[in-house]
Amino acid sequence: MSLEVDIRKSFGAFTLDVAFAAGDETVGFLGASGCGKSLTLRCIAGIETPDEGRIVVNGRVFFDSEAGVNLTPQQRKTALLFQNYMLFPNLTVADNVAAGIGRDVPRVERERIVSAELERFGLRGFGQRYPAQLSGGQQQRVALARMLAARPGILMLDEPFSALDAHLKGLLEQNLVSLFDAFSGTILYVSHDIDEALRFCDRIAVVEAGRIMEIDTGDDLVNRPQSEAALKLSGCKNAPEARYAGDHRVLLPKWGVTVETDEEVPPDVRCLGIRASYLERADGPGPNCYRVRVDRVSDSRFERTALLGFVDREEGAPDAVGSDENEMTYLHQHLFWRVSKLRSDGLPQAGEELWVRIPPDRIYLVTR
Repeated sequence: MSLEVDIRKSFGAFTLDVAFAAGDETVGFLGASGCGKSLTLRCIAGIETPDEGRIVVNGRVFFDSEAGVNLTPQQRKTALLFQNYMLFPNLTVADNVAAGIGRDVPRVERERIVSAELERFGLRGFGQRYPAQLSGGQQQRVALARMLAARPGILMLDEPFSALDAHLKGLLEQNLVSLFDAFSGTILYVSHDIDEALRFCDRIAVVEAGRIMEIDTGDDLVNRPQSEAALKLSGCKNAPEARYAGDHRVLLPKWGVTVETDEEVPPDVRCLGIRASYLERADGPGPNCYRVRVDRVSDSRFERTALLGFVDREEGAPDAVGSDENEMTYLHQHLFWRVSKLRSDGLPQAGEELWVRIPPDRIYLVTR
């Protein structure tokens, strides 16, 4: 099983330009709303037509602009699951599951396939009910059963949990485990949730403004990000602009400080990343130690997040703005610090001054 995609599609100010390949694996698409994740899946399914390029699934050409090939969605036989499941309200559960099975399949075989998929997803006895008579979780299982019953060449899921609360989402995610275990081939999974993508995907593509910035394993994405987009999508709260200041030094203009790094700094460095939980409390001056003022604090169940302003900004650095002037500029000039409420040396309090250290061995440097 394989997938090859190299397509472009323009919508005036926005252009989708993606190229990637996949095998028997689950590939996640991670990015902000409107970045082109769903559009890529719709092009593969044949719902949208690229302006140019080529799409090949399991050796079969779905689309080739130069050769004039553009198979219909029915000919492509893909399975695309949207967040609202798109069940047919006037059909029974059994008929919904059977809807994707080819008309050339004999009736006895169709019934066998439907029965097997209902059994797989714990829906035995629900075959004669209608979607309106089912819970949200049961509707999702019907949609997943329909996907497998169609025997598609590729599975694609477009943010199937985005409208669910955390508790229900955790329960329904187990349905996907059954789906993925039963399918041998390429699975594409669109999400904007890094933890969700890490749970399900063998590799993750970071998408920004219609382009894939990088595609890698979840471990590499979190621990060895290669782009500013990956830094931010992987949950790194601190990602200021960085400028080369030496082989192991970078200047951070918006913070007004220089930081030392264990990693050698590339001359074309673009951005520095440091996770909010990696910061350390310091006793006073020292390498990578900074005097800061706690300007804001906010609490979650187990952690406190502190917004830290640098007190001793370097000469020539722009003055820090007040919080009432420009909120985004204000936030970008601050360091986020996430502290466990269980720590023994006390929690940072709004208004106090203290010292923090940025560990040089836990810094990310990216060039794009």
